[in-house]
Amino acid sequence: MGDEKLRFCTLLLVIFLVLGVVKSQDYDDAPAPAFAPEDGGDKKPYVPAMFIFGDSLIDNGNNNELASLAKANYLPYGIDFDRGPTGRFSNGYTMVDTIAELLGLPLIPSDTEVEASGNTQHGVNYASAAAGILDITGRNFVGRIPFNQQIKNFETTLAQITDNNGDVPQELSDCIFFVGMGSNDYLNNYLMPNYDTKNHYNSQQYADLLSQQYTQQITRLHSLGARKFVIAGLGLMGCIPSILAQSENGICSEEVNKLVQPFNTNTNAMINNLSVNLPGARFSFIDIHNMFQDLLANAASYGFSEVNEGCCGIGKNRGQITCLPFQTPCPDRNKYIFWDAFHPTEAVNVLFGQKAFNGEQNFVYPMNIEQLANL
Repeated sequence: MGDEKLRFCTLLLVIFLVLGVVKSQDYDDAPAPAFAPEDGGDKKPYVPAMFIFGDSLIDNGNNNELASLAKANYLPYGIDFDRGPTGRFSNGYTMVDTIAELLGLPLIPSDTEVEASGNTQHGVNYASAAAGILDITGRNFVGRIPFNQQIKNFETTLAQITDNNGDVPQELSDCIFFVGMGSNDYLNNYLMPNYDTKNHYNSQQYADLLSQQYTQQITRLHSLGARKFVIAGLGLMGCIPSILAQSENGICSEEVNKLVQPFNTNTNAMINNLSVNLPGARFSFIDIHNMFQDLLANAASYGFSEVNEGCCGIGKNRGQITCLPFQTPCPDRNKYIFWDAFHPTEAVNVLFGQKAFNGEQNFVYPMNIEQLANL
């Protein structure tokens, strides 16, 4: 594809997203008390609620009203989701959608939805596309909600659900706190040419910087009442279509995969330390790296035949420009590992969510989410 066509497609995407031509759908939710009991279903949920912090892998609409280039509130995003395009960076479910259902909860609303409805009874999703552990991460996309601000937004929620005496609800210690951060600190910081981060840190030094900040952020959530943490690691980022499109031979970038590995190592060490030093804290670590490694090695047995290009996108590996508004995606999305230049398909999100919920210790440890929820 020529440079002029690429520039035209990029300009078109900017017009759609920045000017807000495409709007997300609105849904009316009746206000309800925090952590309401089960809604009359046959099975009681494992936990009262789930609170979610992260980036575009699990964002479900918090960027919709921001002046941001990181949006997915337009078709064909959500093409296989019953509500259509809500802001999820997928053709359907995200991983946390699957986990919520397995926990016996409804799909967790975005913070934006909660602001409109006041309904926090099953938790809140604060995740924001382009967000990072570091506040400066993702500035190329303009609007985004970094992890520090997501925690502040949780504090706002907490103020709304505390009782008249200002006490934190006892049920909060039984809730799941899902955190999936770090991808953008590499893709939209360290690896971006207009950032000078790589000139100041090697891979280990940068991982140490992120770990130091990450530890403070998780500790802050603990001080606010969180006890049951699910932490998602980073996957094989050198194998996503965006990175593959930059390589000459079209194979995974071992350089990128090795770059992010110290982050996963540090995150494991962080979890071990915090398990000892934070009273009552329990953790599940989702090893996304091992999950993706297993998936790519055994793609056919899982039902996938397209492993190195996006279902929706433009250019080499459909990864040079991500999915544009109203672009026609691939027809058989269940055979694709990647939905667009950066994100998995619903089929992968469901698979990974199931493995995280009740999988073996080679994928989630020291306990899976089901075991954590039952504590």
